[in-house]
Amino acid sequence: MKLKTRFLELIGQQTADVELANKYWVEIEAAHNNKKRVYHSLTHLENLFLELEPIKDQIEDWDTVSWAVFYHDIVYNVRKQDNEERSADLAVERLQAIGYPTRKVERCKAQIIATKSHAVSNDQDANLFTDADLSILGKDWDTYSAYFKAIRKEYKIYPKVLYNPGRKKVLMHFLEMDQLFKTDYFRELYEEQARQNIEQELTFFK
Repeated sequence: MKLKTRFLELIGQQTADVELANKYWVEIEAAHNNKKRVYHSLTHLENLFLELEPIKDQIEDWDTVSWAVFYHDIVYNVRKQDNEERSADLAVERLQAIGYPTRKVERCKAQIIATKSHAVSNDQDANLFTDADLSILGKDWDTYSAYFKAIRKEYKIYPKVLYNPGRKKVLMHFLEMDQLFKTDYFRELYEEQARQNIEQELTFFK
């Protein structure tokens, strides 16, 4: 299903205001089509849905997770450290405006903020969502290498002397985790390959 179609069907459950629905979509599309984005694009959102669709029956609140997918990277500035919080705040603002239930709005907010640390959550939907967000780590080497090269392009304003130590720190953080993936489903799919990929990328910084 095309992202726009998926989004309009989702928001259509909350509002009959077609103009507002299209306005929200254009906002999401414009943010992800920003020329500074290489990896965090609409393709990333599409891939998240591809990862989550096969386990839709394991997700308690599919609509709320879908909102989290659409909004989790809507604010993305490599100079800032609060992208997740700002993305969550914007999601809250948009969802409140269309009357989405308060409890679900708060759940969506928490799921988006969970992508900052990828720590284990009491919300299993959040664990599945954040695991899907990390699934790129466990893809084949060609796909993984295209991913980290895309990330480097997004951070091109930073010279190697600044970027490399930061990237290495992130990779070491992943390897030091007992488990990269919080759910059995994603762990079985991607854990082993993800660790191999990360270790191979780390060799570039030696």
